[in-house]
Amino acid sequence: MSFFDEADEPQPVSGDAPGRQRGAARPTAARRRPRGGGRPPGGRPPGGRPPGGRPPEGPGRRSAGRRPTAGSHHRREIQTRRLVASVGVVIVVLAMALLIHSCDSSQTTSALKNYNASVYNLINQSDATGTRVFQTLTGGNLATLNLAPEVTQARAQLRQAQRLGVPSGMADAQGSLVQVMQLRVAGIHMIAAHVQQAASVSTSQDAVYDISIGTSELYSSDVIYKEFVTTAIASALHADGIAVGSGSGEQPINPGQVVPDLGWLESTWIATKIGADLSTQAANANNDQPGLHGDALNYVTVDGTQLVAGVSNTIPARKARRWVLNVTNTGNYDELDVGCSVHIVGAGITGSARIPVTIPSRATNCTVLLTSLPKPGTYTVTARISRVPRQTSTTSDVITYSVTFN
Repeated sequence: MSFFDEADEPQPVSGDAPGRQRGAARPTAARRRPRGGGRPPGGRPPGGRPPGGRPPEGPGRRSAGRRPTAGSHHRREIQTRRLVASVGVVIVVLAMALLIHSCDSSQTTSALKNYNASVYNLINQSDATGTRVFQTLTGGNLATLNLAPEVTQARAQLRQAQRLGVPSGMADAQGSLVQVMQLRVAGIHMIAAHVQQAASVSTSQDAVYDISIGTSELYSSDVIYKEFVTTAIASALHADGIAVGSGSGEQPINPGQVVPDLGWLESTWIATKIGADLSTQAANANNDQPGLHGDALNYVTVDGTQLVAGVSNTIPARKARRWVLNVTNTGNYDELDVGCSVHIVGAGITGSARIPVTIPSRATNCTVLLTSLPKPGTYTVTARISRVPRQTSTTSDVITYSVTFN
């Protein structure tokens, strides 16, 4: 018999009233009234039923109500079984729902972590490509520099970014990441396309400008990555209850930066850094003259205080706007349109100016005004003068100082 089958109800025996045993004596006839008729005084016959009332309940008489049968008891038992089974089904359904929700939540968490790890590795690769670009620019002969491998790597990294598996919570981060990689491809390609032209005095001016456009695109990629990609990734991780950081059990987010110095955004600084002839029509006037060409940077003063290389210099920050570079022409010819610049490394502050003409064996000053005042702290400050056409040595073109601004 199954859990829900009803048992057959017992059938009453034919000819017997329910509840009466066979062979039991029938009740005697009702007592006769006493002779004389009428009721005894008091209005109630002895042992009789109250007028219009029910028979008195004696010690052996059951109270009012029907005796429960075997059939009704069996029906209650079946109802109880059905109720227990229904509760069991509800519990199973709830358990399955909780299990499915738990699995979905676990899959979402894993997808978010995997995406963050993929971005972390991709940015490491992209930053390494950018590092090689800047190292190549400053470490070789411009006329023979070849950045084609770096362009190829940047394009492969863009394709890798476009193929990432993206969970729904990372959609914003993915859109910005692709834009970052596109800017890096464009920037590296622009630099590679013009670096060799920077070696020629006839094309260096435009070439260095185009290189500065490329470095600006790389810098823009850094800004978008830091402002949009990293914040979107952190927001998605936090929304899922995932801790962000470098500690145990936390998710690290790659800080990522490809441009090593903000000086790479300024043409004069770039020309000096890569050894390009930042030529003008006037500066090219003496290019074909034999003999020595060039200038030397002697020293730098700030607010009347001459800085000393190799020691710590202290300058009031509020008086650090105006820098004066003392320059001597060490060649045999006048040099025209000589550039000079100052860069506070780590503060992102630069300034540049030009000297119309330097005369052989004569010193002259180049006054540079910084774009902004530095915050208090200790910084490395680089002062430079630009290389002039046909100059063979640039060892005297730059001086580096340690300066504390208070």
